[in-house]
Amino acid sequence: MKASTSTTAQKDGCYIMLLSVHGLIRGSNLELGRDADTGGQVKYVVELARALIKSPAVRKVDLVTRLIDDPRVDDIYAQEIENLAPNANIVRVRCGPDRYVPKEALWPYMDSFIDNTLQYMKSQGWAPDLVHGHYADAGYVASRLAALLDVPMAFTGHSLGRVKRQRLLDQGMNIEKVERRYRMTRRIEAEETALEHASFVVTSTNQEMEEQYALYDRYQPERMAVIAPGVDLERFLPPSRSWHKASSIAQEVARFLKNPAKPMILALSRPDLRKNIQTLLHAYGQNKHLREAANLVLIVGTRNDIRIMEKGSREVLSEILYLIDYYDLYGNVAYPKYHEPEDVPDLYRIAASSRGVFVNPALTEPFGLTLLESAASGLPIVATQDGGPRDIIDYCLNGQLVDPLDVDAMGEALLKAVTDRSQWKKWSANGIRGVNRHFSWNAHVNKYVRFTKMAISQLLKRRRFYSQKRRLIVGDRAIVTDIDNTLIGDKEALRQLLGMIKSAGDKVIFGVATGRSIELTMSVLQKWNIPIPQLLITSVGSAIHYGPHLAEDKGWQTHISNRWRPDALRQAMAGLPGLNLQPPQGQSPFKISYDVDPAKAPSTEEIVRYLRRARLQANVIYSHQAYLDLLPIRASKGMALRHFAMRWGIPLERCLVAGDSGNDEEMLTGNTIAVVVSNHDPELEKLRDVPDIYFAEAPFSWGIIEGIKHYGFLE
Repeated sequence: MKASTSTTAQKDGCYIMLLSVHGLIRGSNLELGRDADTGGQVKYVVELARALIKSPAVRKVDLVTRLIDDPRVDDIYAQEIENLAPNANIVRVRCGPDRYVPKEALWPYMDSFIDNTLQYMKSQGWAPDLVHGHYADAGYVASRLAALLDVPMAFTGHSLGRVKRQRLLDQGMNIEKVERRYRMTRRIEAEETALEHASFVVTSTNQEMEEQYALYDRYQPERMAVIAPGVDLERFLPPSRSWHKASSIAQEVARFLKNPAKPMILALSRPDLRKNIQTLLHAYGQNKHLREAANLVLIVGTRNDIRIMEKGSREVLSEILYLIDYYDLYGNVAYPKYHEPEDVPDLYRIAASSRGVFVNPALTEPFGLTLLESAASGLPIVATQDGGPRDIIDYCLNGQLVDPLDVDAMGEALLKAVTDRSQWKKWSANGIRGVNRHFSWNAHVNKYVRFTKMAISQLLKRRRFYSQKRRLIVGDRAIVTDIDNTLIGDKEALRQLLGMIKSAGDKVIFGVATGRSIELTMSVLQKWNIPIPQLLITSVGSAIHYGPHLAEDKGWQTHISNRWRPDALRQAMAGLPGLNLQPPQGQSPFKISYDVDPAKAPSTEEIVRYLRRARLQANVIYSHQAYLDLLPIRASKGMALRHFAMRWGIPLERCLVAGDSGNDEEMLTGNTIAVVVSNHDPELEKLRDVPDIYFAEAPFSWGIIEGIKHYGFLE
């Protein structure tokens, strides 16, 4: 996957990767309102990418989303790279089914999205300086990528699971239905994970920070960054004297209405239960004076056939049509099936020229870009008393807040907005002035970049050279060594080896492969003052972790779990002589370890045959003539090393491995180039005549250094 090149010279500055997994995201003609997954977040991330790349502090922006290859949607969503601006791209990676599916169906595929995003980075030879996850699913992805690469991350929830769940319960939906439809437990856990790992959390309002994010266990107020979204002031502006409303969307709206000249109450959202359009219809339908004074225009996405829409959207639209019929609102309500993105500015201007009002009755509203767009167009607002609308009206003084569940209050607020001419003029002028002063994209980006620079600077202060994010992405070779009796054993040799690796630069990935658990590995690294490597293969190859955050390779975990029956294995082994189960610290979920009495224990071959007769599968590894490990059949140091090499694109011929015992054998053989230190166990003598295995004359790290020089590995 190659990013499109630009003739523009490469700028100095940081590389920011925005992540938005779900939804139909493209650079133009956004399908906003098509369904519950294609709303304001889609527009925000596209506009944020374009705004960020204009900053002198930013040299590259990638907006990474899901590749969708589905005849029901535009072909652009199957294009791997789409250029937004010089040095800014939409990057699409595979994740789950090729077809377009709701975001709730994508949770099982998030780790695949992570792996494919890493492959994209590897193909470019660059790692981002900041990853920014948008919504819960991308928050999970960002937290994993940040841990793998040792880079800071930002998170924006857009809408939060805990808040949405409570609102749905308040409306009468039972908890089982909420869980079944929205996968809320998985979503909330992903949000908790993102909050725990984020260097900063971008929130639109103080209310969102204090009342919504504060509901989470891992809420950390010192990491919150209140940055109001920007609005495109070149697209959204009030109707001029020369502007006329004879556009196609004006004609489409007018065909529904008996008197199109009346003030317009405009609602613009996707057909989502949270958007609360039903309450708006009750407020309009029950208020006789409001029906006489104004028309209601509902722009609730686009649709061909309601019957084949996603269930949530289908139910909302069916309820809307039912209420229009129930209140007999024909001729007073417009609800066109289609609109284009370029129609939206005209809709605001049509409403403003009619002396109408924009209404946002959503149950929760983290911010509400439509409120800013309508205000910039000179249209007063009536909005839910939640989140963004509070701050917007505080800054702009351009409308009224209402309880989204209070039908009578909503109707009265709308009636006042369209009948009080003096108030209308004041709100209209205030909105135009306030948006221009407080909510431009330039102001948003300046604040965003300040937080980004601070997060990068704080990480650089504590980062050590083995943890550099670039190594896993740009590294083209790896040194992977056993710890006990290989890497450690001589302090001066260890010091010189670490110095050689440091001097080699970020092309060399450093890793360890050990029989120790991750906890015991960290203990011995600390004892010997060894910085945390980029790669840690532990528990005899049954676990893989990366970098200073010890991010676990979940793909490896899934791979080795096949046919692993630890309880049955322990029960079968209990009757064998000469084997004593090690204490808990020697065990792990994918490793069963025994101390061996060689005089009494069966041979390795006898144990393998015994387990086969019991119809049990395990990789049986005997080492140091004292230890026996049972691993999943797919697990070993050698297999773990090969998984790492394949995932990160490092040829095995560029992996120098070093060891001293039998549990290193599979790692030492094959296409790797290998070093056996002189203090090795006798069980490795059988490898002495194998090509590309160098038997050093020196012990411990001296032997590794000798092998590096023998192969010219760092030249």
